Amino acid sequence: MPAFTEIAPAALMRLVGTIDAPALIDVRLPEDVAADPFMLPTARPCPQAKVADLSGWLGGRPAVVVCQRGRKLSHGAAALLRALGHRAEVLEGGSLAWAEAGLRRVPLAAARTGSLWVTRARPKIDRIACPWLIRRFVDADARFLFVPATEVLAVADRFGATAFDIPGAPHEHDGPLCTFDTMIRDFGLSTEALERLATVVRAADTDSHHLAPQAAGLLAISVGLSRAWRDDLAQLDAALPLYDALYRWARDGHEEGHDWPAGRPA
Repeated sequence: MPAFTEIAPAALMRLVGTIDAPALIDVRLPEDVAADPFMLPTARPCPQAKVADLSGWLGGRPAVVVCQRGRKLSHGAAALLRALGHRAEVLEGGSLAWAEAGLRRVPLAAARTGSLWVTRARPKIDRIACPWLIRRFVDADARFLFVPATEVLAVADRFGATAFDIPGAPHEHDGPLCTFDTMIRDFGLSTEALERLATVVRAADTDSHHLAPQAAGLLAISVGLSRAWRDDLAQLDAALPLYDALYRWARDGHEEGHDWPAGRPA
């Protein structure tokens, strides 16, 4: 059972990807990271001696500190954060316990803080769903650029950004799969909930509404958002709560129906 200042891996995984997710701080030693080059989703690497420097970055968010085994490094770092006025817990058992539980991790190469991404302007479905996935499961501080389609790859090259959802980009459609599908695959994030959500996104994005009855509604809302917002970044901010809700539907509420008045004739 976790100590008072600890959180169990399964309990933390229930928070990952939701609006209640804490900031994750990875204080593992470099040799431990080299031996196991994976990070918890959205974790930010930080040497334990520099944890106090993250005070401004945390703001009012709670934090969970991760080391290899959940012992001295993470407990010391969490205690320091609490001394600075932050809410901070330790991942029980550390990264080893997380891995042993079979919970999803992101390859170190993808786990960059403040990463820069670029795609085509005037997003509808895939180009909103993918930023949501990145922000919630890869890099909470990711930034997104929306530019003309003809300039995406060149902007990626000149500005050190990662292009997506355009032919020739590292993350794009693959046969029947849309970019949201391929990102889940590429980042090793596959779960039942994300795959269920991916089916809806793919059905709406590829006009294959027979795959999911929710697709028509997602398309209608996405088109409405694109018409309501002229600024792509403002549209992204407005649309992220839509995908937060869809993720919770996919994880917890997909079997729930609604009938009112109750018991009405079919």
